[in-house]
Parts: sequence; structure tokens; C-alpha cells
Amino acid sequence: MTHSHKQYVFILAALFLAEWIILAINPLHRNDWVLENVLVFLVVPILASTYKRFPFSNVSYTVLCIFGCLHVIGAHYTYAAVPYDSWWDSLFGYSLNDLLDWERNNFDRIVHFSYGLLLAYPIREVYLRIAGVQGFWGYALPLSFIMSTSMIFELIEWGAATIFGGDLGMAYLGTQGDVWDAHKDMALASLGALLTMFFTAFLNIYLQRDFAREWAESLRIKHPTPLGEEEIGRLWEQRRK
Repeated sequence: MTHSHKQYVFILAALFLAEWIILAINPLHRNDWVLENVLVFLVVPILASTYKRFPFSNVSYTVLCIFGCLHVIGAHYTYAAVPYDSWWDSLFGYSLNDLLDWERNNFDRIVHFSYGLLLAYPIREVYLRIAGVQGFWGYALPLSFIMSTSMIFELIEWGAATIFGGDLGMAYLGTQGDVWDAHKDMALASLGALLTMFFTAFLNIYLQRDFAREWAESLRIKHPTPLGEEEIGRLWEQRRK
């Protein structure tokens, strides 16, 4: 790790911490703020404790920080009440919702899309550097991870809303009356990840001379023998010896 890399990560961490402290003051719905920040309380210590053993690239830390900052804003106001349209109107003099023909507060949709768009690359880094995946799998697995975790998060939201109920449950769920809210959130996260993986692939096609060879090798059959009952039988025989 270079000195400039450490400095850059420190600056990002300081900016995120400053925003978190400011927005931790008098949130719109304190109990919902606590629920939303469970993610922060879990992820930030993991990133800090693994920094020396597994430092991400500056690109990955940047997109992680951006997503974290968006999430902190949603936690402060609750996702359904972030006044982004008022901010836009103050800056540009017209309503973003009217421009895009949005009938609801879509900050939650923006963040779900950002989850895929921003976090697919750091996840790809993990797959490449720890699991050692190559070629096709270096793009398919991050996309699959985003899709599956997006689904899991929707189930967590549903469970939390069921357990807590009332205003807290509705604030955390944030469907705003849309029965297809969970489906749209998952679709947007998947679309964001797909765009990032497409962009990464196109960049690598341009920069990586052996891109086609690596892609083909990743799809080559490495073990022609089936690994079902035959493999179980082989392992059983080994155990008996």
C-alpha cells in the first residue's frame, strides 16, 4: 500500500464519518435510523479491520464511500421522505419529479440502483483476488451476488416490517403503497450491476490482450467426470480405507 493510497482512504473515511455524525443528529425517525444503521455498524468495522490484509483499490473505496453516503442520507430522513426534489428545485428552479414524471419519492429506487451500479466492482475485486475467478465468472458472479443479496435484503425488510409493525415497520419498508416495490428494487439493483459489469468487460476487452483466451479458458470443462453420485462413492471409498 502506497502512502498516497492510505491518504486517500483516510480522506474518504473522514468525509463519511463527518456526514454520519452530522446526520446522526435529530433524524426524522430515530428508531428507523437505528435499523438502517445496522448495515453501517456491520460493514464499516469489517472494512477497517481487513484494511491491512485486504486493501481495496481506490476505485472500490470511492464507490463504497459514495454508496455509504447515500445510505446515511436515507437513514436520516427515512428513504420515503428524503427531500431530494426540494433540493433539486432549489438548485435548478424546477421539479425533478415533474421532469421525470415520477409520482412518488424515488430516493429508495435511486439507492437500490446505486447498490448494483456502485458495489458490483468491489465485489468483483473480492471474487478475483480471493476466489481467483477468471473470465466469464469474474462478471457473472458479482452480478449474481448483487441479485441474490438484493433479494435477501427485501426479505429482511419484510421480516422487520412484520416484527416491528406500525409506523416503524412502514418507515423501514418504505413501499409507499406500491405492491411491486420489492420487485422493482431488485430489478434496479440488478440493472445497475449489469451496467457496471458490461462497462468493466468493454474496458477489459480494450485493455486486456488475452481477454478472449481467458474468457474461453474460464468456460472450458476442467473435470469431465460427473461429480454427483460417482464423486460421493469415491469419497466414501476413501473414507473406508
